[in-house]
Amino acid sequence: MARPSRLALVGHTEPTQPISWRNGAPVRVARFLAEVEHVAGVLPAGSHVVNLCEDRYRFMVTFAAALVAGKTSLLPPNRTERALAQVLAAHPGCGVVADAPAPPPDAQLLAYPEVPVTARGPRHAPVVDADHPAAIVFTSGSTGEPQPNLKRWGNLVAGARAEGAALALSRGAVNLLGTVPPQHMYGLESTVLLPLMLGGTVHPARPLLAADVQAALAELPAPRVLVTTPIHVRACIEGGTALPELALLLSAAAPLAPELAAAAERRFCARVMEIYGCSEAGMIATRRTVASAAWRTMAGIRLVPAGDGWAFIGGHVHGCVRATDVLRRRSDVEFLLEGRSRDLVNIAGKRASLGDLNHKLAEIPGVLDGVFHVPDAPDGHVVRVMAFVVAPDLTEGEILEALRRAIDPAFLPRPLVKVAQLPRAATGKLPLEALRVLEAEATR
Repeated sequence: MARPSRLALVGHTEPTQPISWRNGAPVRVARFLAEVEHVAGVLPAGSHVVNLCEDRYRFMVTFAAALVAGKTSLLPPNRTERALAQVLAAHPGCGVVADAPAPPPDAQLLAYPEVPVTARGPRHAPVVDADHPAAIVFTSGSTGEPQPNLKRWGNLVAGARAEGAALALSRGAVNLLGTVPPQHMYGLESTVLLPLMLGGTVHPARPLLAADVQAALAELPAPRVLVTTPIHVRACIEGGTALPELALLLSAAAPLAPELAAAAERRFCARVMEIYGCSEAGMIATRRTVASAAWRTMAGIRLVPAGDGWAFIGGHVHGCVRATDVLRRRSDVEFLLEGRSRDLVNIAGKRASLGDLNHKLAEIPGVLDGVFHVPDAPDGHVVRVMAFVVAPDLTEGEILEALRRAIDPAFLPRPLVKVAQLPRAATGKLPLEALRVLEAEATR
């Protein structure tokens, strides 16, 4: 069946329905559309706009306003001066919308405007061409320089609807809180587009501490959905946080250890689901971690051979997107994740996955955070791995001894460097550039 050529901005059916919550009070669709129309009228000139709003509701308004104004949203991988400079240089003349200081002083900046309470929006939700280039999102930079990926409105809408079906979420029955930024592909899909298309609501905050997650969830009515990452799941469990009743805990950005998923289901009495995806394709597959190690693709997506690997086609995936991970195919809709292609390390004829090494490091009692890193080796030199570890109560010798019992000696880190904290991005990922800075400091 052909997709409609124009698709509604929201899936809500009544202007009085809530679309967000602020200080425990609903923000209704009519107010949202009024803000969208107002912001669309004052956006900076140009065909592209950088959306840096940290408040998730304001991000959603600005994103929708750009669509209504026929513009494309640029979503940088982070707010660093370098990342912003790269985006601005690639799109000269684009404007920036922000609700907090960050952009370079020479940027064409619009501070998120105060919209009069008397503002009135359209009687019906605007529609947007399915082929409209809605956004350009960037890879996280965890394996190199961030790369741009164009997303069309029709594919984003189809993806949100497929996600709702895969997670068994009923229309309207979703009240979301996210700990991930909306500029990240996972955050955009699961905390902005999902509530927009399902007629649900979203909390404007992006809490980081477990206590703040608890407080923000308490401001949402049931059924509540927490959209988060493994690092935040672990923090909530280890901090002894008692979260309000959850209908679903959704995790992505890194594989969730089965034992951590099981602990979360016991602790929060909720389903724990994972999303597998990438910036290039968006959401691809889901799994309930405690029930199966296998991933099942979302509606219409198939896994097909591609050279010596695999690719995803169909559904909301645009074109044919090659998998960058090592997959074991069970069928054209089911697979196992065996590691990232760029995660594989070969030393002395032995092979290991950095993801597996990181997992074994994290299992050591007393290790709060840690990561293995492979320095760039000059030609003719044997590669060695190093590790950065947050473990204030352990010595380097104690950590290495625990690793000797868990991994092949060829992969013991040399050196192992204790640090106060790791420079994780808001998604929990570690940009390669940040790891190289740590490497330079450790080997200075």
